[in-house]
Amino acid sequence: MYSHLAVNLRWIVRDRIFQALIAVSLLLIMLVPVISPFSLRQTQELAVTLTLSFTSFILLVYALLLGSTMVWRDIERRYTFAVLSLPSERGVYLLAKFCSIAFFLTVSALFAGFCSAVAIKISSLHTPSTIPIQWGAIALAIGMDLIKYVLLAAIALLVSTVSTSFFMPFFTTLAIFLAGSASQEVYEFIMSSHGAKLPAISRAAIKLVYYLIPNFGAFNFKLQAIYPIPLDRLQIFYNLCYFLVYGTLMLSLAIWGFSRREIT
Repeated sequence: MYSHLAVNLRWIVRDRIFQALIAVSLLLIMLVPVISPFSLRQTQELAVTLTLSFTSFILLVYALLLGSTMVWRDIERRYTFAVLSLPSERGVYLLAKFCSIAFFLTVSALFAGFCSAVAIKISSLHTPSTIPIQWGAIALAIGMDLIKYVLLAAIALLVSTVSTSFFMPFFTTLAIFLAGSASQEVYEFIMSSHGAKLPAISRAAIKLVYYLIPNFGAFNFKLQAIYPIPLDRLQIFYNLCYFLVYGTLMLSLAIWGFSRREIT
């Protein structure tokens, strides 16, 4: 397990993904203090919005790329053909892939969060706001984004275990992410009086999709980080439980499917 994990992390560093993270994060520090003063009276609020959006986008790109290419790249280049030929080792192999992605996403979130804090502080000094900076809520928003994209990486691994190309896991996972990000709004619409006008079969199909795909919108805490909105601790607890249950299910399905895949 540890040897597989070390090999995967070396591959990520050797592929210069971490160098790209550093470059993008430093660019974030330079651009946000320049852009945020254009909002005039809401410089701090815009700085928080931009930094959280940048961090979320970085984690999304890494989760999609790493989750979609980790397994496919090894099979395509036959790097671990001997290991993959043994069904008993495939579960350990796949868990090592997931742990390496989760570890890298955690490091990325910490580094991007630090750069975001620097950019927010610089921007707030330019035009002080009457609203104090919600550092705890900002950290929570980044943390919730982190577990959201770790869950997305688990889904990408699941799709990649049954795919023979890079494009299917990437675009399938992206489609699931987009659908899961808007699923809560769609569900609330069909439950409203306007949604009641839809055919019963359409409403049933939408409800089924809503319960099957992950609800990524539940992990969005950006408003609480921008404005002094009280945090719902019960919702945070539910989100953590949802992440553990759904993530475990995705990994279990990935291991089950990958252990039965023929490697040629």
